[in-house]
Amino acid sequence: MVEVQVENVRKTYGKVEALKGVSLDFKSGRLTAILGPSGCGKTTLLRSIAGFIEVDAGRILFDGEEVTGLPPQRRGTAMVFQNYALWPHMTIFENVAYGLRLQKVPATEIRRRVQKVLALVEIGNLADVESRKPSALSGGQQQRVALARALVVEPKVLLMDEPLSNLDAKVRQRLRAELRRLQKQVGITAIYVTHDQEEALALADTVVLMDQGTIVQTGTPQEIYLKPTTAFAAEFLGVSNQLEGEATEGKLVVAGQSVPYAGAIRGRVTVIFRASDIQMEEPSAPPRAGTVALNGVLEESLFLGAHYRHYIRLGGVVVMADSPGPRPTGPIRLVVPAEKVQVYG
Repeated sequence: MVEVQVENVRKTYGKVEALKGVSLDFKSGRLTAILGPSGCGKTTLLRSIAGFIEVDAGRILFDGEEVTGLPPQRRGTAMVFQNYALWPHMTIFENVAYGLRLQKVPATEIRRRVQKVLALVEIGNLADVESRKPSALSGGQQQRVALARALVVEPKVLLMDEPLSNLDAKVRQRLRAELRRLQKQVGITAIYVTHDQEEALALADTVVLMDQGTIVQTGTPQEIYLKPTTAFAAEFLGVSNQLEGEATEGKLVVAGQSVPYAGAIRGRVTVIFRASDIQMEEPSAPPRAGTVALNGVLEESLFLGAHYRHYIRLGGVVVMADSPGPRPTGPIRLVVPAEKVQVYG
C-alpha cells in the first residue's frame, strides 16, 4: 500500500490554469474521491498522478519517492477509464492478461492470476466469460473486466476516472457497493474522480472537493456534507437553495423578508439551506422558536418516486423543498431549523 503526495502541482493550458498549486496527501490503503463540477481540474490532477500529463511545476511522490518525471509505465499505477477501453478484437481473458504478457509473466502464472482476479470482481461463470469478446458483455460486465485488467498487474495505486458514468442507474448503484467491497478486500490505495456527489459520498473514505483548479475542502463524507466551509461547498453538496441577503445585528433580510439572526457575519451575505431541511406549513401557522420562516407561493410540484420536490417562489427567486407527499399550489410558509441555515460572507 502506497501513500501518494501531491506538492504544489500546477498545470496550464494556454491561458487556462487547470491546477493552481494543488497540494494533497492520499492516504495509504484508502479510497479518496476527487469531486467537483466539469472543468474544475479533477481529471487533470488524476492524469498528472498517472503520468499521462506533464505538470508545469510541483512534485508527485509515492511513499516519499518522487515520480514526477517518470513515464506512466514506471509509476506502478493502473487506470480504469470511463469508456472501459477494452480491446474489441481480444477475448476477455486476453484483455485481462494483456498487461501481464507485456511484463513477460509465465503463462501458467498468467492463467492463475487472471482467473483469480475475474473471480474477485464477480464477473460470472468464468468458463463462459473468458472466451467472449467485450461486445458480448453488458456494460456492467465490461466495467468489471476493465477493473480486473487494472488489478491483475498488482498496481501500487489504482486510479479511476468516472468509471461508472456510462452505466444505467441500477447497475451504477450496484457496482458502487462492489467497488467499495473490492477496494477494502484488496487494500489498495485508490483515487476516484467523479462529478456525482452521491457516488463520492457513498464510496470514499476521504472526499476532496475541487473548483477552478483549487482544493475547496477535504474531509470525510460526513464532514464535507454536514459541515461545508464555503458557500461553494454548501451549494454544491446536496440539493441546495442559495439566496442573497443583508445581515445586520440581530436581523437577516433575505428574499425581501426579515428574519431573526444570531450570526457574526455582517453586510452582504449568501444564505444557503437544503431542500431536505425545509418543512412546509400554512402561512397562518404560529411562529416556532429556533427556526427561520419565509412566506412564499408554491407554484409547482414534481413526483420523484421516493419524494416530491416543490418549487416555491420567494419574491423574485424560486427555491426547492422536498416532502414525502404532495401539496396544493398557493401561499405557503417555509420553515427551516436555524442551525440548518448557513450564512457566508
